[in-house]
Amino acid sequence: MNPHHEDLKGGVAIEDHGVIGDLRTVALVGNEGTIDWLCYPHFDSPSLFAALVDPEKGGYWRVSPEPDGVMKRQFYWPDTNVLVTRFYTPDGVGELIDLMPLGKGAKAEGREVLRRIRVVRGEMSFRMECFPAFNYARDEHETHVVNGGAAFVSKGLSMQLVTPVPLKQEGNGVVAHFTLKESQSAVFTLREGGIEGCHHHLHTHDSAEKLFRDTVDYWRHWLSKCKYTGRWREMVQRSALALKLMTFEPSGAIVAAPTCSLPESAGGTRNWDYRFCWLRDAAFTVYAFIRIGFNEEAAAFMRWVEKRCAENGDGPLPLMFSLDGSPVPKEEELKHLSGYGGARPVRIGNMAAKQLQLDIYGELMDSVYLSNKYAAPISYDFWRHLRRLVDWVCDHWMMEDEGIWEIRGSRRHFVYSKLMCWVAVDRAIRLADKRSLPADRAKWLKTRDAIFEEIMDKGWCKEKGAFIQAYGHEALDAANLLMPLVFFLSPVDPRMLSTLDVIRKAPRDGGLTSDGLVFRYEADEKLDGIQGSEGTFNLCSFWLVEAMTRASAVRPDLLDEARLIFERMQGYANHVGLYAEQTGMSGEAMGNFPQALTHLSLISAAYNLDRTLGRHD
Repeated sequence: MNPHHEDLKGGVAIEDHGVIGDLRTVALVGNEGTIDWLCYPHFDSPSLFAALVDPEKGGYWRVSPEPDGVMKRQFYWPDTNVLVTRFYTPDGVGELIDLMPLGKGAKAEGREVLRRIRVVRGEMSFRMECFPAFNYARDEHETHVVNGGAAFVSKGLSMQLVTPVPLKQEGNGVVAHFTLKESQSAVFTLREGGIEGCHHHLHTHDSAEKLFRDTVDYWRHWLSKCKYTGRWREMVQRSALALKLMTFEPSGAIVAAPTCSLPESAGGTRNWDYRFCWLRDAAFTVYAFIRIGFNEEAAAFMRWVEKRCAENGDGPLPLMFSLDGSPVPKEEELKHLSGYGGARPVRIGNMAAKQLQLDIYGELMDSVYLSNKYAAPISYDFWRHLRRLVDWVCDHWMMEDEGIWEIRGSRRHFVYSKLMCWVAVDRAIRLADKRSLPADRAKWLKTRDAIFEEIMDKGWCKEKGAFIQAYGHEALDAANLLMPLVFFLSPVDPRMLSTLDVIRKAPRDGGLTSDGLVFRYEADEKLDGIQGSEGTFNLCSFWLVEAMTRASAVRPDLLDEARLIFERMQGYANHVGLYAEQTGMSGEAMGNFPQALTHLSLISAAYNLDRTLGRHD
């Protein structure tokens, strides 16, 4: 057993989950049949089930065989986000299908979480337990067993558990015990509603089957637009499906991850809320979507960005937003929750929203440039807002900031921030020239050249033989692997090749790489102002693969190594192909889950590695 799992105090490990969703929120389903994370009605709403961060108080919804200890296997219905948990017992085989309906049937029935348990062989007894805990377990609620199910009523939200199975109230939740024979099934649905009307929403076997088929059809139709046909197609498509789950359909926003406060090290304090739209993360996601043919998602996000730029005025653009475009809530510690595996504090909201992170302009302008090229040309009014932002970058790129990793120590001149300021101005110049748009080209050209010269002068450490994290500080930063990926430097430039070689060394030898897994930087409280350590950063591991792939034009040995690292990284995905933010020292998933940055970087690395291998073949 992974020693990490022994410290979870009754909770389910991050990596032992699948995810279902309806493009407004998601639920995490453990491989023993428990939903232990669901915020409702939206990603960034208060939690209804949060046993993931407190198994005792957080609330959960479980459907599983009696007794415990059965063999189990969890997988996705092919080419969908419909999750299947199969239970194997001496008496029979049971199958739990979890989904949030989408497609034709969903429009008629309304939003709900649907769980259908059926016996495919033999006869089995099951138990169902539903114990919600509203508003991060801060709001009390009343429980009512009614005709057709049960109602949970709190001051801010009321939910119905709809089922024909007889329920019994226990405390502030409900339980059920039932037996099914071969081909029999029981259906449970959770939907918004009060004490009245549960029985109107009861599902028969046939109506549940129709919602299942409609949802399968929805996901397969969406995935059919994927243009990727290369190696590792299954992993790329699963990453695309995961990214789609993290889009908020009403606005086009994309969340960084649908969870909060999952720690970056066992029992640690680096626990953050990622249920918001970071311009950086979403812009990278647009790149991944465009790469494999999902232009509609890219266009929807561009419309969302245009609204944010129009609202912004003349100052710096906020680096993250709530899903509706409003400011991110103030960071708050939930002291009554024990945390995942005891990792405290549990945080909601995000204080980093007030930081200055200059790199966001580069990621934003790069995504606009690609969207204009591959999805839809931008409007003149959007260009006016972007031009104002680029002018702001030209006037402020020389400032210190908190950087891509959102340090909570003192600001610094981060090399990656300067790099992405260069990207912002460069893409603006390219876009203006391509579309013949009005711009202060002389100012922009002068600024772009000045940034380039400064990075090469102050960002390069001759003694270390590598680009460093910040001016005057010799620490390495894996973010600098993006230099060739954004066309700042040639991938075979001697300085870039040297940086690659240094980063690929083990940490004990001054590098950042441990058997192909890459730390983003050396965690240091003096640098980032945060106590504790962290795992390797999955995003950075895929960046390394892509940088090595591009450098293989003059270093053929790097191509074989890049492929090996990529294959090893696939071994760190969980049982249904999902990744968290980081990989711990025992191979466990750490940080919020699933993580958009990880999955989009997998897509990009796979695309470029497959293309390069194809040329060699």
